[in-house]
Amino acid sequence: MSAQLGTVTTALVTDQNDKFYSVQKEGITYQLDKSEGDYQLGDAVQGFIYENMTHTKMMTTQLPDVRQGRYGWSTVTAVRKDLGVFVDIGLTDKEIVVSLDDLPSEKHLWPKKGDRLFIRLEVDKKDRVWGKLAEDQVFQQITNKLSPQSKSWTNQEVKGTVYHAKLVGTYVITDDYFLAFIHESERLEEPHLGQEVEGRVIGIGQNGNLNMSLKPLAHTVISEDAQMILALLQRQPNHFLPYHDKSNPDDIREYFGISKAQFKRALGNLLKNRQIEQVEGGIRLK
Repeated sequence: MSAQLGTVTTALVTDQNDKFYSVQKEGITYQLDKSEGDYQLGDAVQGFIYENMTHTKMMTTQLPDVRQGRYGWSTVTAVRKDLGVFVDIGLTDKEIVVSLDDLPSEKHLWPKKGDRLFIRLEVDKKDRVWGKLAEDQVFQQITNKLSPQSKSWTNQEVKGTVYHAKLVGTYVITDDYFLAFIHESERLEEPHLGQEVEGRVIGIGQNGNLNMSLKPLAHTVISEDAQMILALLQRQPNHFLPYHDKSNPDDIREYFGISKAQFKRALGNLLKNRQIEQVEGGIRLK
């Protein structure tokens, strides 16, 4: 069965009940939900083959982008430190695991729930389907290149997703499919795999890829109060503080040693530079 798992194939309708059609390919029978179409016995149906969470052999006509031999985006739904991360590729009754063996050795660089990973499917000898991260050469093939002499990109804001997290720097694929590199000196903290980041272009490399910075421009350097708040956030294990622009002035002065007006100005500074975000009950590092 492993040759068909995670692929798109054509099968014949051989039976049906109240909820499912039975479709057959090379002697193997799969279930196709009746909500996906109106078929008669003997009809040929094209669909994606997989096993659901209860190990039932299934076919769906809702074709996911991620398959064997085909890369696509997936969304992280859960993290298990002893196994890896679970991702959604668009199946209603099946999630795919990206093994811890394919993730960074430093677990703080693992993707978090809601992050995106660019993967393909791979089936092992036990018919288990795994998500495999795209290699560097795949990103080189699917992205655009720029002339190293191009100046029009300088200081442009770009968004992207981290696809490689290394000590020397962070590798990003932008939303409009350019590759970008963030040197370790151009980031305030190390982004993790799958994280969405937003920064500015500081140059074009000889390889035609963007050089990117997550630091603010020199003229947007933050105030001393903002630096103090940033330092306090960085020291917290969860990078969170239970203070915001509606907090009691006395509580703010007792904790930070500044007035509420100073605190609000510093918050505005940090929010404008996208260094923090306001969340329920407080503020957190981005």
